[in-house]
Amino acid sequence: MGTPATCYLNGELMALGSARISPLDRGFLFGDGVYEVIPCYGGVPFRLDAHLRRLANSLAAIELPDPLSPAGWPEVLEQVCQANGGGDQSLYVQVTRGCPEQRTHEFPARSEPTVFVMSSPLPAAGAFADGLSTTLLEDLRWARCDIKAVALLPNVLLRQAAVAAGADEAILHRDGWVTEGAASTVFIVRGGELATPALHPGLLPGVTREVILELAEHHGLPCQCRPVARDELHEADEVWLSSATKEVAPVLTIDGHPVGHGTPGPVFEAMRGWFTRLRQETARGR
Repeated sequence: MGTPATCYLNGELMALGSARISPLDRGFLFGDGVYEVIPCYGGVPFRLDAHLRRLANSLAAIELPDPLSPAGWPEVLEQVCQANGGGDQSLYVQVTRGCPEQRTHEFPARSEPTVFVMSSPLPAAGAFADGLSTTLLEDLRWARCDIKAVALLPNVLLRQAAVAAGADEAILHRDGWVTEGAASTVFIVRGGELATPALHPGLLPGVTREVILELAEHHGLPCQCRPVARDELHEADEVWLSSATKEVAPVLTIDGHPVGHGTPGPVFEAMRGWFTRLRQETARGR
C-alpha cells in the first residue's frame, strides 16, 4: 500500500490526511448518502459491475443523481487503487447530497454531491477461515436496509453489543426470522443444502452473497433463497457469514453454543476453495 494513503475527493486525488469536507455536508449532518465497499485482488476490482449497479440502485432509492458516468466510476477507482500501490485492498466509496448553504431536512434546491473514495488494507486471505463467534440480537434497524446508506448507527450499536458479549458478530432476527449480520449475510447448511434469507427491503442484496449463490449453482450444491427461521440456526449443520471483506467465514458458536461440531464444516471448506480460486482468477485479470 502507498504511504501516505491517497484518496479521491470531488475530482481530485490527495493525501487522505489532507482531505477536508464541510461541516454542512449532509452526510455529516443527516447521514444523507450511500456507500459501497469494493475488494480489489491484485489491483483488480472484484465484481465491479455488481457493486456499481448496487451503488446506482442506492442512489436512485434516495433520489440522488449519479454524479459520475458509467465510465467515470471505473476510472476513478482505478486511479485510487493504483495510487495506493495496487495489489489487494478494499475501496470505500461514499456519495452524499453535498453541502447546501443551510441545514434543512428537505432536499436542497441546489447542491453538488460530495464524492469520496479511499483505500484500506484487506484482511489476509483466509483470515476468518478458522471461524467466528456470534450472538443473536433483535434487528432494530430501519425498514430499508436494501439501501446501502451511510447512516449506520443501528449497525454500530448491534456490532458493539456483540463485542460487549464477547462475540465477533451479531446475527439479527426480526419476528422470529433471520435477516442478516450487523455487517454480513447469513447462510445455513442443513442436510447438505445451503440456504440464505430471500431478498426483501429489510436486508442488503450482498454482492458476495450473489457470488456464493453462483458458485453453489455452478458446483451443484443445492441452494435455496427462502425465509430462514431463527430456530434453524440452532439446528443447522453449518452457519456462515459473508461480506466484501470477510468473503465467506464459518460460524463456530451462537451465544456460546456450538454450531454443528463447533468446527468449520465440509461444505464451508468446499465453498472456501471455490471462492479462493475465483479470487485468484480475478487477481490474474481473468
